[in-house]
Amino acid sequence: QVQLVESGGGLVQTGASLRLSCTTSGRPFDNFAVAWFRRAPEDEREFVASVTYNGEVPNYADAVKGRFTISRDAAKNTVYLQMNNLKPEDTTIYYCAARYYNGLYYYSLPKDYPNWGQGTQVTVSS
Repeated sequence: QVQLVESGGGLVQTGASLRLSCTTSGRPFDNFAVAWFRRAPEDEREFVASVTYNGEVPNYADAVKGRFTISRDAAKNTVYLQMNNLKPEDTTIYYCAARYYNGLYYYSLPKDYPNWGQGTQVTVSS
């Protein structure tokens, strides 16, 4: 188990950028796959991006490909989501999630991740 803390959300205009951060309080998560989800209608959680435990294999939802980049800094025990060219439809709460897994397969369903942060709000004005 790891406790995840997100930060970096805020209010920006269309076309702007934000960088979200996800870090742990307690044990490091260098053997964890990490993903970002965002809140969708009816309180579902929509996959945004994931990265393998070693940072070598990222995966993205089609809606964010080419605009968002996921990365991790092992020394800082942090996973980032760089969001560029933000659109109003990106407005929602973003969650960091982690799964103890040191393979290269990627998981994109909320049920695959037992550890979650509290979320950070991203608002993009038009």
